[in-house]
Amino acid sequence: MKAVILAGGTGTRLKPLTFWTNKHLLPVGAYPMICYGVAKLREAGIRDIVIVTGRSALGGFADVLGSGRDWGVSLLYRVQEEAGGIAQALGLARPVIEPREKFAVLLGDNLFEESLLPFRERFERQPEGAMVLLKKVEDPRRYGVPVLLPEDGRIARIEEKPEQPPSDFCVTGLYFYDGGVFDVIDKIIPSQRGEMEITDVNNEYARRGTLAYAEVQGWWTDAGTFESLETAGKKLKGFLP
Repeated sequence: MKAVILAGGTGTRLKPLTFWTNKHLLPVGAYPMICYGVAKLREAGIRDIVIVTGRSALGGFADVLGSGRDWGVSLLYRVQEEAGGIAQALGLARPVIEPREKFAVLLGDNLFEESLLPFRERFERQPEGAMVLLKKVEDPRRYGVPVLLPEDGRIARIEEKPEQPPSDFCVTGLYFYDGGVFDVIDKIIPSQRGEMEITDVNNEYARRGTLAYAEVQGWWTDAGTFESLETAGKKLKGFLP
């Protein structure tokens, strides 16, 4: 299985640090943030990884990761020329993924404690569709929140940052898709903020009844704020990818 790491964006919540560098290159513990995602995917047996980032950050990623040789992986870089949303960034990986190939997508600021291998193996057994990882959180209003059907527990839809969360779960930034996701992306209409939202992609799979999920038990964070970045640094202090 291949993987795509989405590592673009402007890092608004981490300014002024991100005036000078991409947020995924900021230090977390002893390493730049991006290294933990690469290491976690390698641990899950994934060796071919596409990194999607902006033009200005490309050199920084190449300096840190190179070809991926030192990290036991093979890296390919794709450039997102403008901020068009997560789904638009994912679409840039289309030339690398075979039409019927299953693959993983990781948001580069999402850090996981537990191994991702069981999730990869579970999705490989899934006949088709997509799979998201859910995590119970204290304040789901900050995230995308799944609406779970009471009769069978399926995800009916995902609501983005709801004032009245329909559950205690949030959708983390690790997704699994079949190759048909690019056809879904082609039909996505940009949101009010002018971006192609990954939640719309996941909701299309939910509408089809092919969006599965698994629950994350260990520690997880999206290190996109000063508070979560500090927490991640403490959790990963002394950790060697």
